[in-house]
Amino acid sequence: MSSQEIIVLNVGGVRFVTRASSLQQFPESRLARMLNDDDREFKLVKGEFFVDRDGTLFSYIMDFLRTLQVSLPTDFSDYQRLQREAEFYGLYPLADLLSQEHLLKPRLEILEVCFSLQEMQAFFRIFGSCSATVEALAERITVFTGQQSGQSWNSPFPSQKPLVPHPLERPSHHDMVLRCGSDYAGDQFVTRYVSIKPDNRKLINGTNVLGLLLDMLLKDGFRLISTRMVSSEEKVECYCFERTKRPTGLTLTVHQTPGSSGASGATRSQAQKGK
Repeated sequence: MSSQEIIVLNVGGVRFVTRASSLQQFPESRLARMLNDDDREFKLVKGEFFVDRDGTLFSYIMDFLRTLQVSLPTDFSDYQRLQREAEFYGLYPLADLLSQEHLLKPRLEILEVCFSLQEMQAFFRIFGSCSATVEALAERITVFTGQQSGQSWNSPFPSQKPLVPHPLERPSHHDMVLRCGSDYAGDQFVTRYVSIKPDNRKLINGTNVLGLLLDMLLKDGFRLISTRMVSSEEKVECYCFERTKRPTGLTLTVHQTPGSSGASGATRSQAQKGK
């Protein structure tokens, strides 16, 4: 049978249309043997291969055969049933992946923003359970510092020096510290502005920075779950967010030699999908 031939499968009443080459990814699987009329479980009825199995779960089987990658919905929970289906079809590399649920299950990600307003300055501390998220957030935030010299008899108006990017404080991989506002040091005012991409404004007001930061987190898929006042005297507010984070895709790399089984030469690796 040509590997380019279109194949129609009826799995428990659900029809699937695919190429023979997709079903032949693993030569020793029952789906590959089906094409050679070498498996009695599959009945050829009116040009369609029929098998009395779960059609809904088979959609994940087909996705795996087409991409060699395991991608499951956030609310998926039928790992054991899908593992049994993979074993039935002789797709043992997939069954092996499904047996390791901790690699596939979504994880809850927590991020907390602490905000303090003191006189003319605002202080922020951002802590996240996922260091990659904190790193990505740090790449979007820039603090600019500038200085203004005080008034003198020769210069009745203060002169503004060019703004200089200032690195964020990173106490650890899981948090960052920044501040904005003005501070008088000696005969100069030191000003700090915060810019958050893709917004190009340089904000000096802490309340405005807080609003932009919270809005960005909500747009990035986080949801606000709690707010609390840590210290009423110091006016420290904390905003706690959570997000269900999908795991990075698991890709199966198949190393095959003529006459070998795809299952025996399969290895597992993580697909990088960005931050």
